[in-house]
Amino acid sequence: MAMELKMPLSREMARSLKAGDSVLLSGVIYTARDAAHKRLCDLVAEGKELPLEIKDATIYFVGPTPAREGDVIGSAGPTTSYRMDAYSPTLIALGQTGMIGKGKRSPKVIAAMKEHGAVYFGAIGGCGALLSQCIKKAEVIAYEDLGTEAIRRLEVENFPAVVIIDSYGNNLYETGRENYLASQK
Repeated sequence: MAMELKMPLSREMARSLKAGDSVLLSGVIYTARDAAHKRLCDLVAEGKELPLEIKDATIYFVGPTPAREGDVIGSAGPTTSYRMDAYSPTLIALGQTGMIGKGKRSPKVIAAMKEHGAVYFGAIGGCGALLSQCIKKAEVIAYEDLGTEAIRRLEVENFPAVVIIDSYGNNLYETGRENYLASQK
């Protein structure tokens, strides 16, 4: 049974999650991909204010397709997360507690998650049309010139995800494989 989580994600809630937990996210999350992440980190390096509240924020690594008439958003499936690995530690250190994407993360990202109490959620790639049904509102809040990769503020309801890496470094990609191999002996 999936655990229902109200966003934003507090550090305490992030620390309570374990790799393998199924969750349903409801509330506000943000979208950003590599170009937007670079701009955010450039602002940090310049000592400037970010265009979103990063404390307790969850960022979904997605570049949604344009919405059809009458829809809130187009298809919104996760992108490969390693593209954000150069930038995620900086944002995690500033208070970001959640990330949603697909694929493995670097040791530096995992170290930052452990140090600061953040989690990495996996969303199912290839299900963008279904995931978009969980998005009830979407608005561009920064970097409109990036098109589909602009930063959006999303209001989601029962957005399904799985904790892939928890704030203690437990990694479902590793433990799941180990458990499977052990079961084959």
